Amino acid sequence: MLALDWPLAFVLLPLPLLVLWLVPEYRDESEAVRAPFFRRLVELTGRLPSEGAVVIRKRNWQKLYHVVGWVVVVSALARPVWVADPIEKQLPARDLLLIVDLSGSMEERDFTDALGERISRLDAVKQVVSDFVERRESDRIALAVFGQAAFLQAPFTEDRQVIEALLDELVPRMAGAQTMIGDAIGLAVRLFEGSDKENKVAILLTDGNDTGSKMPVARAARIAGEDGIKIHTIAIGDPQTVGEKAIDEEALEGVARTTGGRSFLALDRAELASVYDELDRLEPEKIDTLSYRPREPLYWMPLAFLLGFAVLLFNVMLRLPGIGAPRRAR
Repeated sequence: MLALDWPLAFVLLPLPLLVLWLVPEYRDESEAVRAPFFRRLVELTGRLPSEGAVVIRKRNWQKLYHVVGWVVVVSALARPVWVADPIEKQLPARDLLLIVDLSGSMEERDFTDALGERISRLDAVKQVVSDFVERRESDRIALAVFGQAAFLQAPFTEDRQVIEALLDELVPRMAGAQTMIGDAIGLAVRLFEGSDKENKVAILLTDGNDTGSKMPVARAARIAGEDGIKIHTIAIGDPQTVGEKAIDEEALEGVARTTGGRSFLALDRAELASVYDELDRLEPEKIDTLSYRPREPLYWMPLAFLLGFAVLLFNVMLRLPGIGAPRRAR
């Protein structure tokens, strides 16, 4: 599509007429040359001497060139551009952080896979979370783990294969045997500080209770809520477990309630998969669409036309005799 960046430039089109109307004609007075053989010159030329001004009249082709040239120059000043079809780029509108518990209890083999074989809790989490990540095509995803301390495995990225590869390498106790839930939430807060997305969501999965975080769970959740971070919590394993391995459902529900998220309990792999399906519905993918229309400047085209027109006209005029001869005003 052809467009003009400065269409108001066309108001300059009548400018030459205003100049002709307002500016007086150029006049130059000079003394005549006296020659002793003037009469002989008159006889040879056949023209009679008379008083008056000699005015060089413009030929029609000269007037045409001036008109065309001015129109072309103004057209170039109007900055014509060719606007191509819009190019749309989809950008992720959400940052999604996965926080996985790697404490010693995650090696308990009380889950079953799709074939009915006994697997560890962490292996079940890997299978379900990997499917979840595969579906999140339009989110930036980060992966963090916690045990004795919290660690960032992958910053926010659109490369889902990297997340899946790192997820597959997780093993119980690689971050320590304990369960520092408060420190994991604190890591999430620090990580989201560098995010420019308005929609910030974290999914925290654990099978135990906090065993001595430097930052209390409730305080960490309150800070996350103030920073606009929504945290969904998932408790897995046997809720009847007691001691350090017991699930603190009340604390996890408090985290979700404080941050505006939801709290879930998954007793087996099927329930865990249904939880992530529910999270898919609660947090549908959001996309920011950036539209860009390439613009190619075309101001050089009218100028190139004017140059070609001038060269052509000059060559044609060279072949015509008597071009530009002065005429005497009567």
